[in-house]
Amino acid sequence: MRISGVTLFRASSQLRNVVNGQWTTTHYTVKDRSQDPRWKDVDMARESDVYDVVIVGGGPSGLSAAIRLRQLAEKAQKELRVCVVEKASIIGAHTLSGAVIETRALDELFPNWKELGAPVHQEVTSESIAILTETGRIPVPVFPGVPLANHGNYIVRLGKVVQWLGEQAEAAGVEVWPEIAASEVLYNEDGSVKGIATSDVGIGKDGAPKDGFARGMEFHAKCTVFAEGCRGHLSKQVLDKFNLRTHAMTYGIGLKELWAIDPAKHRPGYIEHTMGWPLNVDQYGGSFLYHIEDGGQPLVSVGFVVALDYKNPHLNPYKEFQKYKTHPSIAKQLEGGKRIGYGARALNEGGFQSIPKLHFPGGCLVGCSAGFLNVAKLKGTHNAMKSGMVAAEAIFDEIQQKGDDVQTVDPAAYEKNIRETYVVKELKATRNIRPSFNTSLGYIGGLIYSGLFYVFGRGLEPWTLGHGKKDNEKLIPAKEAKEIEYPKPDGKLTFDLLTSVSLTGTNHNEDQPAHLTLKNDQVPLDVNLATYGGPESRFCPAAKYNSLRNRTVRNRTVR
Repeated sequence: MRISGVTLFRASSQLRNVVNGQWTTTHYTVKDRSQDPRWKDVDMARESDVYDVVIVGGGPSGLSAAIRLRQLAEKAQKELRVCVVEKASIIGAHTLSGAVIETRALDELFPNWKELGAPVHQEVTSESIAILTETGRIPVPVFPGVPLANHGNYIVRLGKVVQWLGEQAEAAGVEVWPEIAASEVLYNEDGSVKGIATSDVGIGKDGAPKDGFARGMEFHAKCTVFAEGCRGHLSKQVLDKFNLRTHAMTYGIGLKELWAIDPAKHRPGYIEHTMGWPLNVDQYGGSFLYHIEDGGQPLVSVGFVVALDYKNPHLNPYKEFQKYKTHPSIAKQLEGGKRIGYGARALNEGGFQSIPKLHFPGGCLVGCSAGFLNVAKLKGTHNAMKSGMVAAEAIFDEIQQKGDDVQTVDPAAYEKNIRETYVVKELKATRNIRPSFNTSLGYIGGLIYSGLFYVFGRGLEPWTLGHGKKDNEKLIPAKEAKEIEYPKPDGKLTFDLLTSVSLTGTNHNEDQPAHLTLKNDQVPLDVNLATYGGPESRFCPAAKYNSLRNRTVRNRTVR
């Protein structure tokens, strides 16, 4: 997300450190180590390995690309070395359970997936859509053609599906490397992508090398596939370097909890989606709630999505989610249960209008790195998997044509081929739904437009609506916005943020660098805090910026 011109990018880095009372950015892509005397005598050589294809990200798109590559190589009886690097400790660990998926891409990748034991069992049996008021709900008809109609789809624990895909990838001969974070894009002398380098280890919070410092490793390839998900830090770099983005993306944040509920309240196969309360009419967002059957355990996945183009900088997406759970129709399903998981992720909501150019010399973008989430359907897994498969086919054909000695390939056919699949066709059909919510009528206008032009018009209208200004540019100054009061968490149905973060399964050493870095140290203090009241302390679902805001306030006072 961009806030007032500052790009916050994920990396193994130190966010900020107080040195002589001043804030300094310490990540080596911003602060050159060669100019830092602490690094003067450190051996910076890296070992390397060579693959035909390197895939960054072990999610649905990356694993599907890897599997399809190996399937093609096996069929052609060709040696093809493929690896997947994934920062999670095990494949699937960073994918929070609870999703409704279409199986069309899975059907193509593994026609016999049921026989292979894929953890896809629970069909959608009943569903509802409603507009919430503070204490009531207004039902919205669900029938074929409504984007959120889900009969024929499956409720899954997506983390288990990803884990299963990882097992299939290894069985197919893919080298899968979990707990390996890619930190840098490598380039050849001609500017093409050469591969990636993994994170250095043994760096202190202040950005200095510790006794256990070890350099990361380089993975070189003919083609590097970026499958990091939304706002991947390496994907953003290649988007900028090769000028792939022609229209700005608009984003959302999705927060999700997994609950073990009272068996008497469990309705396996039931799902619901809502919009409205607690969000204002002009705020795009909504909820989902899925009843999952998993080995006899009565589970519910409950989540809340808030678009990041909201106007009021005092809005707190996490607290809106907690407030939503107090609605009578939601609380009655969760009361008496136990929350067992929490997580959050950024979402690409731009759709068809915001799809970038997908290929470049030495690589390509797939899945949510390319923005293939269908926000109108609130689904992206099938599109992610299909994009990985189509990219794999283009890469394999290019390597076959160019020969084994080629240094890099540019899978240009991927761009053309993906636009002929259901991935882009369905995004085009739903292209105007998201921006139709951006009028003064808010979700009321969006519902009217969706009914007239998508449900009944099949998305064939000859125009394409734009998303308007970038998300950060829609914020109004804090002094012009109404402050929002949120109820205190009760520890039973609603929870404080730090308690939630403890359920994410992430672990960090006290002295390791933070994973966020600022390109400009002054903007958070001089713009974000001064004008907008430090919105980053509220939109982050893991409280990464709270210490930053508190320290900048103290620093401001000293000045």
